[in-house]
Amino acid sequence: MASRIFKTMVASAVTCAALMGTTGIVAAETLADALISAYRSSNLLDQNRATVRAADEDVASAVASLRPVFQFSAGYNWVENDGSAISRGAEAGISASMTLLDFGRNRIAIDIQKETVLAARESLRAVEQTILLAAIQAYSDVKSAQQQVSINQNSTRVLNEELNATRDRFDVGEVTRTDVSLAESQLAAARASLVAAQGALSTAREDYKAATGHYPVNLAALPPAPSLPKSPDAARSTAQRNHPTIKQLQHVVSVSELGIKAAKAAKRPELVGSVGLDNNEGGILGRSAALSMTQTIYSGGALDSAYRQAVANRDESRSSLLQASVEVAQAVAEAYSAIGVYRAQISAYAEQIRAAEIAYRGVREEATLGARTTLDVLDAEQDLLDARAARIDTEADLQVAYYQLLSAMGLLTVDNLKLGIPTYDPAAYYNAVQNAPLTSIQGKSLDRVLKAIGNN
Repeated sequence: MASRIFKTMVASAVTCAALMGTTGIVAAETLADALISAYRSSNLLDQNRATVRAADEDVASAVASLRPVFQFSAGYNWVENDGSAISRGAEAGISASMTLLDFGRNRIAIDIQKETVLAARESLRAVEQTILLAAIQAYSDVKSAQQQVSINQNSTRVLNEELNATRDRFDVGEVTRTDVSLAESQLAAARASLVAAQGALSTAREDYKAATGHYPVNLAALPPAPSLPKSPDAARSTAQRNHPTIKQLQHVVSVSELGIKAAKAAKRPELVGSVGLDNNEGGILGRSAALSMTQTIYSGGALDSAYRQAVANRDESRSSLLQASVEVAQAVAEAYSAIGVYRAQISAYAEQIRAAEIAYRGVREEATLGARTTLDVLDAEQDLLDARAARIDTEADLQVAYYQLLSAMGLLTVDNLKLGIPTYDPAAYYNAVQNAPLTSIQGKSLDRVLKAIGNN
C-alpha cells in the first residue's frame, strides 16, 4: 500500500513538473523537499546502513557456531619404495563435528552480537539526524544569503542615487567636494559588501548541494516552527529516553557486561562430538565417532587478564554513558536557551529597524534643508542596513535552533518529522539473516531484501 502511494506521489510530481515546464513555472522547493532529497542522496547514510548489515552478519556467524560443521575430504596416494615396490591408494570421506557443551559460551557470543546490532542501529539514527540537520542548516543559509544579497543590492542602488543627488547639489554649490567623496566612499563600501554577500551565497549554494545532492533553484519560505516541548525539563526528559547516543551507549554497556560473562565462560571446559565416514580404495568402509573435552588449566595468566580487561571495559562504557547523558542534557539546555535569545533579539531588531527607518527618513529630509550633512545621511542609511542584516541572520539562526533542539532530543528523523516517504528498515535485513540462512530456498527472504536494498 505504501509503495503504491509513493509511486502515485512520484507520478503526480512528474506530471506537475511537465506542466510547469511548458508554462515556464518552477515549483518552489520546500524545506521538506530538501530533507527528503538529503535523506535519499546521502552516501554517509548508505555507508552506515552497510555497517549495520555487517553487524547483522556477525549475529548469523555466532548462530552458525551452534550448528554442526560437515566437511568432505578426498585424496589419492602414490608411493614408490627402492624403485620397485609401488603402493597406491584413494580415499574419500565425510565428517561432522559439533560443540555439545560449552557452558553458555556461544550463547553469550550471540547475545553480544545482538546488542552490537542494536548499538549500530542507534549509530545509524544519529547519522540520520546529522544529515537532516546539515540540510536544514544549508537551506537556512541559502535563504539568509539570498536576503543579504537583496538588501545589499537595494543599499547599493540607494547609495548610487544618493551619490548622484550629492553631485547635483555640489554642482549648484550646496555641498562641498568632501560630501561627494563621502558618498563615493560609502557606495564603494556597499559594492564591496554586495560582492561579499554574493560570495557567501555562492558558498551556501555549494553547501546546499553537498547536503541535498542538488543546487537550490527556488526555495520556499521557511515553514512555521516545529512543535517543541513546553519546558527545558520536558526536553531533557525526552532526550534522556530517546537520544541515539545514549541508547547506543546503553547497548555498549550491555555488550561489556556480557563480555565479563564471556571471560568467565572461557575458563570452563568445552565438549565436542564428531562422527566420520571413510571409503577407501577397495571398498573398505570406515566409520568413526569421538567425544573430546578440553579445558585450559594454565595459560600464563592470559584468561585472568582477559577477565580484568572485560571489567575495565565495563567500567569505561558505564562512564561513557554517564558523560553522554551530561552532554545531551547540556545540548538540550543550550538549544532551548538559544531559541529564547534569538526570539528576543528578533523583537529588538524589529524595533531597531522601525526606529532606524524613521531616523533615516528624517535625516534625509533635514539634509535637503541643510540641517544635516551627507555623512549624517550615510550613517543613518548604514544603521538601517546593519539592523536589517542582523535580523536576517538571527531569523536564520532561530530556524536552525528549533531543529537543533529536536536533534538534541533525538527526534530529528524522517519518521518523527512526518515527511511521508518510505524509510530504510534495518530490521528487514536482520530478520532475513539472523538464523544464518543458506543462499538457497531457505534464502529467498534474504534475496528479496538484498534486491530491495539494491533498488534503493
